[in-house]
Amino acid sequence: MIDDVDRGLIHALHIDGRVPFSRVASVLGVSAQTVARRYRRLCAEAGLRVVGLTDPHRTGLTQWLVRVTVTARSARDIAGALVRRADTSWVKLASGGTEIVAVVHAPNDSSADNSLLLYDIPRTAGITAVSAHCLLHTYLGGPSHWRRSAEALDEGQRRVLREAVTAEGVPRQPVAGDVELLMALSKDGRAGQGELAAATGWAPATVGRRLADLRAGGALFFDVEVDAGLFGVTTRALLWMSVPPSRLEGVATVLSGHDELAFVAATTGPTNLVAQALCRDPADLHRYLTRRLGALEGIRSLETSPVLRNLKAGSPVSAVRATVRR
Repeated sequence: MIDDVDRGLIHALHIDGRVPFSRVASVLGVSAQTVARRYRRLCAEAGLRVVGLTDPHRTGLTQWLVRVTVTARSARDIAGALVRRADTSWVKLASGGTEIVAVVHAPNDSSADNSLLLYDIPRTAGITAVSAHCLLHTYLGGPSHWRRSAEALDEGQRRVLREAVTAEGVPRQPVAGDVELLMALSKDGRAGQGELAAATGWAPATVGRRLADLRAGGALFFDVEVDAGLFGVTTRALLWMSVPPSRLEGVATVLSGHDELAFVAATTGPTNLVAQALCRDPADLHRYLTRRLGALEGIRSLETSPVLRNLKAGSPVSAVRATVRR
């Protein structure tokens, strides 16, 4: 179980993944030692992690949401192979264990290696069907967070925490060392400047300036991974919807305001809008589908795909336990 201090800490990390524990302590009215101790406990017991992620549009990548139908016998091996790849994230086992859903990060350049999409997945034994949906626009997810994991702090507390991350900027040109810096942050978004200096070969002060540049330019953001079960979630589902193009923007915008959803994105394919629901139990999911989603005009069809396990979260280089936030 978690208390108000735990919830406040998680909310603070959503606002600024690298916020000093001393600032969190001042907002929550506890000691910095208490915040650090709670952070370590949540990391050990609830899979809490802060990871640095890049905006794919600024790094020459396209994200594909891939649905792979498999035989039950081969599901574990195929899912494990996808988890181990550095070009995948958000690997999920769904639909009774016979479907794997993953985000694949592929180069925009048509001459680049897209072997996973073109060759590796289609030719793997045990796969019975594959569909790939290009992620066109994310309405909820990425830098934005699931509201139910970030509703502990009042507006005054949020304002204090936002002060350190309100700088605006323009995208910076890549520099030597960025790859190493971003790789280190994708493993641990709270790595100290000394650790990041060792990874890049830069001085700690240079690391600090480059971090500020990348964040101000929108090329880098920090995501928080934590067991959604801490917030009462036992039922997760992917929702695949078909919406007329003229209604897509309006429907997606409304959905992005629903507390039950942690992710909403427009895609290519016969279902052009996908969302992930996090609900207390199957009855809660049923109420959401029939009363809130069902009341929206413009959704022509809906497929609900229960998520059994989350095998990999947002960082392409790190596999995590089965109970992560999304």
